[in-house]
Amino acid sequence: MALALQLAEQGNYSTAPNPRVACVVVKNNQILGQAAHLKAGQAHAEVLALNQAGVAAAGADVYVTLEPCNHVGRTPPCVDALLKAGVGRVVVAMQDPNPLVAGQGMQRLRAAGIHVELGLLEAQAQALNPGFVSRMTRHRPYLRTKLAASLDGRTALDNGLSQWITTEAARSDVQHWRGLACAIVTGIGTVLQDNPSMTVRAPEIVNAALSRQPLRVIVDSRLRTPHDCQMLSAASLQIGPVLIAYAKADAAQLQAIQRPGLSLIAMPNAHGQVDLPALMTHLATLGVNEVLLEAGSALNGAFLQAQLIDECIFYYAAKLMGGSAQPMFAMPAYDTMSQAQAMQIIDVRQLDADLRLRAKPLPA
Repeated sequence: MALALQLAEQGNYSTAPNPRVACVVVKNNQILGQAAHLKAGQAHAEVLALNQAGVAAAGADVYVTLEPCNHVGRTPPCVDALLKAGVGRVVVAMQDPNPLVAGQGMQRLRAAGIHVELGLLEAQAQALNPGFVSRMTRHRPYLRTKLAASLDGRTALDNGLSQWITTEAARSDVQHWRGLACAIVTGIGTVLQDNPSMTVRAPEIVNAALSRQPLRVIVDSRLRTPHDCQMLSAASLQIGPVLIAYAKADAAQLQAIQRPGLSLIAMPNAHGQVDLPALMTHLATLGVNEVLLEAGSALNGAFLQAQLIDECIFYYAAKLMGGSAQPMFAMPAYDTMSQAQAMQIIDVRQLDADLRLRAKPLPA
């Protein structure tokens, strides 16, 4: 199963909206077939591995990181392939949270007399697909926020300048997290200040992603996005689409900004701002598994207050920027330490002169 989990990472950047899955077929302590699912609409891992094994798959043990599907999607059910091959045992790391599967694949295998085991390296399998699990169980994507800051927790100077706080090593690492994401979310403040492209640019990741680019989402309550910004250029929109979520705009604004590759959606909340929980629900309906938030303190604070952030990726540079510089999160003033947001640190590593720290916000 450890090998299967490792193989599944081959689809890190390319399988969305499908989960990352791999399969290993073993018989008499010999690997007969091994494969990972790489792209939605293409063959699933079980079918690819069974094809490698051929007729020798009869009576074999099959290790798969996610319960085999038992429904017709873009491809036939994997359970059909396992039954046709006549395998003897199927070891499943985790049950598929998709309601279309949800135990039915294993049930059908058992009904056919195949021995099924569930739960081997389940935690590792869950960690492989946090976004898919979140979309299926919470009906919203798994959201990571990326923040580059000084050691005193400042993300930009008082005048808004932030390029560059961290080293090239940290900025290159961000490409990995962009590649994992199905969507990159930013705010109008970042668009106006930095005019970013928000694309995956590292060639090795673009190639591994089979040229898939994340959907770029701008949270822009008053539809102030400049028509000549990088993300709305014709060349940029040919690379990948952009969605602007707004709260209020008149007909002239909507007409003026329209162009191929750009979608607009009105999502006002009671305060005249973009409804962030509704936006995350909408992204889930689009098949978005994982979101990377790259924004300023206001939007980061709003997502945190709405309890929509699942993980923070902090890049700390070995420098101090002073009290007048901008913070990571715009948050209300607290009266007691018990009100402070508690975090669970899950990983720390050094990247050149910078420090990368990953942490999860803990529920209040």
